[in-house]
Amino acid sequence: MPITLHSHSGQFCGHAHGTLVDVVKTAQEKGFRVLGLSEHVPRYRAQDLYDEERHLDPKALESTFEAYVTEARRLQKEYSTDNFTVLVGAETEYIHADSLTQMAALQKRYDLDYLVGSVHHVNEIPIDYSPALYDQALVSCGNSLEALFAQYFDHQYELITALHPQVIGHFDLCRLLVPRDHPLMTELSPALLAKVNRNIDAVVSYGGLFEVNSRAYKKGLPEAYPQRDILEIIKAKGGRFTLSDDSHGPNDVALHYAELYRYLKEMDVRTVYYIGTKATGVSSPNWPIALDKLFEGSPWGQ
Repeated sequence: MPITLHSHSGQFCGHAHGTLVDVVKTAQEKGFRVLGLSEHVPRYRAQDLYDEERHLDPKALESTFEAYVTEARRLQKEYSTDNFTVLVGAETEYIHADSLTQMAALQKRYDLDYLVGSVHHVNEIPIDYSPALYDQALVSCGNSLEALFAQYFDHQYELITALHPQVIGHFDLCRLLVPRDHPLMTELSPALLAKVNRNIDAVVSYGGLFEVNSRAYKKGLPEAYPQRDILEIIKAKGGRFTLSDDSHGPNDVALHYAELYRYLKEMDVRTVYYIGTKATGVSSPNWPIALDKLFEGSPWGQ
C-alpha cells in the first residue's frame, strides 16, 4: 500500500493531464494507503505565467486554485476510507520577495492539510520548465552553476524557515538540466554542502519530511530526488523520508516506484513516513511505516 504526498492533474495544471478524480481513483485502484493532492499555488504576476498560460490573466490562476480546493475537498470526503486517505495540500513557489507572504496567506485562507515546499525558480526564472529558461537562469548567475545552486538553496532555506512545509519537494531540482557528467551532479563544493546541511538541519528541527521523488527517473536522472549524496546527509542527520511520484496525471501514479523501492533499499532507508488529515492532527508526529511492509505484495516491491 504505497503512498505519495505530491501529485498534479491536467484539470488544474497546464502541463499535466487527466482529471483530479481520475488521479484519486487510480491511486485507490492501485492500493495506495495515502494520496496527497498538491496542485501548484497561483502565480500572481503576468511575467510569471508559463507558455501554456500566456492567454490567461493571473487572476484566472487564483480562480483555478479555488476550484481545485473545492473539488479536492469533495473527493477527500467521497473517497477517503479507513484504508485510503486523501489529503488536500498545495505545492509552493518561491519566485520573488512577496512569494512567501502570498503562500502563508493562501495556506491560512484554505486551511490546507499540508504543504509541499518546492522551489522552481532562480532569480525569478524557471529552472525546470525548459533548457532555454534554465540557460537564462544560468546567465543571470554569471554563467556559474555554483552560483545558481547557491541561489537555489538560499531560496529553499527562506521557504523552509518561513513556512515550515510538512514535505520538502524535490530537494535538488537544481540538478535537473545540468549535464549528467558535470561534477556537481555527484559532489557539491564545501560552500554548497554548507547550505545543504543548513537546510536539512532546519527541516529536521521541526520534523518535516523529505520526499524521495520518483519523477526524476522520468526526467532522465540516474536516481530519484534527492540524489544519493544529499540523501546520505539527510539520513545521517536523522531526517525522515516520505515517498512521492510527483504524478502529472493518472498515468503517472506510482510511475517508477519499482526503481524508487530499489533505490531506497540500496541506500538502506528502512522506514518512511506519512501524515494524517486535520481530523487526526496534521501537525502531530508523522507516522512511520517499514518500507518493506509498505511495498509488501505490490508489483513495485519485487
